[in-house]
Amino acid sequence: MSRPAIILCTLNAKYIHASLGLRYLLANMERHGGADLRASTVLREFTIARPVQEIVDALLAELGEPVDGVPQIIGFGVYIWNVVPTTEVVRRLKAARPGLKIVLGGPEVSYEWDDQEIVRLADHLITGWGDVSFPKLCRALLHGPKPLMKVIVGEQPTLAEIDLPYAEFSADDLAHRLLYVEASRGCPFKCEFCLSSLDKTAWAFEQAPFLAALDGLYQRGARNFKFVDRTFNLKIDSSLTILQFFLDRLTPDLFLHFEVIPDHLPERLKAMIARFPPGVLQFEVGIQTFNPDVQQAISRRQDNDKTCENLAWLVNHSHAHLHTDLIFGLPGETLSSFAAGFDRLYALGPHEIQLGVLKRLRGTPIARHSAVHGMVYDAEPPYTVKQTAVVDALTMQRFTRLARYWDLLANSGRFPQTLSVLLGGPSPFAAFLAFADWLWQSTSQTSRLTPEKLVDHLFDYLTGVSGREKESIRQTLLADYRSSGARANPACLQGLLKDREKPMPRMARALAQRQDRHVSAGE
Repeated sequence: MSRPAIILCTLNAKYIHASLGLRYLLANMERHGGADLRASTVLREFTIARPVQEIVDALLAELGEPVDGVPQIIGFGVYIWNVVPTTEVVRRLKAARPGLKIVLGGPEVSYEWDDQEIVRLADHLITGWGDVSFPKLCRALLHGPKPLMKVIVGEQPTLAEIDLPYAEFSADDLAHRLLYVEASRGCPFKCEFCLSSLDKTAWAFEQAPFLAALDGLYQRGARNFKFVDRTFNLKIDSSLTILQFFLDRLTPDLFLHFEVIPDHLPERLKAMIARFPPGVLQFEVGIQTFNPDVQQAISRRQDNDKTCENLAWLVNHSHAHLHTDLIFGLPGETLSSFAAGFDRLYALGPHEIQLGVLKRLRGTPIARHSAVHGMVYDAEPPYTVKQTAVVDALTMQRFTRLARYWDLLANSGRFPQTLSVLLGGPSPFAAFLAFADWLWQSTSQTSRLTPEKLVDHLFDYLTGVSGREKESIRQTLLADYRSSGARANPACLQGLLKDREKPMPRMARALAQRQDRHVSAGE
């Protein structure tokens, strides 16, 4: 292949992620830019762990030496997790090759862009949707007439005017990476911490071509689908059709991830969900807060009683893996009101509770609460809230440590029996907060805490601080450690691990790893 004229590029958080946005741009280059544009465009993904200079060198090597009068373009997808290294990549590219045209797009640069260094360095910015506007801009840069504006408001076509991107997933993508798909775009809800609150509604892709594209992926061997729809169960007829599509293609290694509205689970959808065997469905359920005053303040409509009823049904009558979300630091949310919400959710028994801290995404309406609620955010990405009028900075730091420890102990799935002992009492949140405070005081660490170290810390806390009987706690930790498949020797279990069970079968291990991958990809 000759040297490309256009490179589509982004820095993913991890290799396992594959940019859906860039594949949409690549798929639409011919339709909205011309066959010659599509033929001269390539997609190149890196990770944020890759050294910046290596990324710069790789991109310049692929473009080759510039030819006078022949423009070369790199389009970058910019997100909250990659804006810092991407800014440095752009800086070095422009220093090395000033004539190179840099085009930016993505949610991090679509709002409040006027004060961003990366925008200053770039030649053009497309805000919002880029499926049509990026190919048109590339054609203008390569063939004229020269675009007059640096900042271009992205054209939002009908979904029928957008070619689907799924053929752009390579065989390597199918074998080793998450496949992101979307049956719809947009969201009708107005939760002010979310960029989707700026959407007027949700738009659904025409179902027949979408399902045909999914079948194409399936026929090529894809078995791992992460739906990025903000409201998968908004329109039940569509949800049922998609679920039936996969029921008709059930295999032992099929895995599906959906984000669902927690208070909208009618009986016919329940009946369909109940037909799926274990290990196939994972539902991401955004609870965020159970505090009705906070919900009203941030324009979040949620029937809390119905939400709890639906979660209880999913836990007790389906095989879906439930990944639930709570956000700390919302306007007006105190530590005690958050604790009450956590305890309410924990009592329902979801498989995971993800504890997040509020981030002020650029462009979101949550900014309107800053003055009234004393919201102070970090000036650097990911713009995490540092304190509020009812949560001081030290409490926010305390919660951040708790959330990290919760991931290690609870969401890791390594300590189910020990956790039930640790969280016993009137308030599971209060019990875990006490442990988190002790662990921080004892170790001053939130990282490098191996499973073996955690076993020993749990033993010390439960026996030394909580006063539990040593042999009972030792046996509980032993059962958890054995079932986790870990192979080392915690100090408190010395002499008890000689006759170990064989590691779990490969299929079971793979299933657990798939679950873990989808949990980490929710950021």
